[in-house]
Amino acid sequence: MMRLLGFLVFTTLLACGSKKVVVVKENVKANLEYLASDALEGRNTGTKGIEKAAVFIENYFKKNKVEPYFETYRDTFNIEDIIGYNVVGYIEGNDAQLKNEFVILGAHYDHIGTIKAVNGDSIANGANDDASGTVAVMEWANYFAKTKSNKRSMLFTLYSAEEMGLKGSEHLAKRLKEKGIDLYTMINFEMIGVPRAKNEIMAYMSGYEKSNMAKKLNSYIGSENIGFFPKAKSFNLFMRSDNYPFYNEFKVPAHAISTFDFTNFEYYHHVDDEVDKMDFNHMTQFINTMIPAIEGMVNSASKEIKMNNE
Repeated sequence: MMRLLGFLVFTTLLACGSKKVVVVKENVKANLEYLASDALEGRNTGTKGIEKAAVFIENYFKKNKVEPYFETYRDTFNIEDIIGYNVVGYIEGNDAQLKNEFVILGAHYDHIGTIKAVNGDSIANGANDDASGTVAVMEWANYFAKTKSNKRSMLFTLYSAEEMGLKGSEHLAKRLKEKGIDLYTMINFEMIGVPRAKNEIMAYMSGYEKSNMAKKLNSYIGSENIGFFPKAKSFNLFMRSDNYPFYNEFKVPAHAISTFDFTNFEYYHHVDDEVDKMDFNHMTQFINTMIPAIEGMVNSASKEIKMNNE
């Protein structure tokens, strides 16, 4: 019922708006099918496969009029002799003052490449981890490029080298800090390709207790869709995903949101993390449900999301 209510709130907002833009399952499926295809060979950083993924994301941004934030879409870094690329899209805010503040939405588009074969298959396609989050960020970039409904400026950031220890997001966070951007909030989306159990809230947020972000996002949606995951702290999830470098550099609310809770998907870092295991109805609903939450965040008159006193 909670999930349905969130989706109904979203569709009602669309119906009331001047531009009806909705994320459709066919687009979600098509983009994920490519990113998690064998042709990309598991998207390991520094390989031809992840280069194909980067070009695909860049072309998607270009086609949908999402601008590069830097001179090009690529934020380049080195890990010894490996060259990595984050892909960064930008949509300027439409408010003269608030556009100087930034909201970052992110996910990692790399995975672990090829591993020990299972039944002749050695490609770890990474459909859930994290092509699912990557596709979500791409869809939101497309949405805001079309609606231009953001008062604050937005960065749509896809990281490589997450699987090497958050190296891509660390590089980008430091670069943006040195640039002096006014970062309001950051959300990383990690493994949203499968639904939780029916008795569970749709998604959970790592570092839930560190800020009031989950409560504010739920209030923008109009229902409780982002919850607390008791095991998140024992699994150290807050520090294990690409939100953490932004929290570390900026000391602002920066969290990861996921629907993978270690009980609902058994193919983490496995060759069977494949497209056919993804629930595209769930993914599409999640992406659509989050839109009013993101709009609330980018359009609030003041910085309503704040760190808690821990």
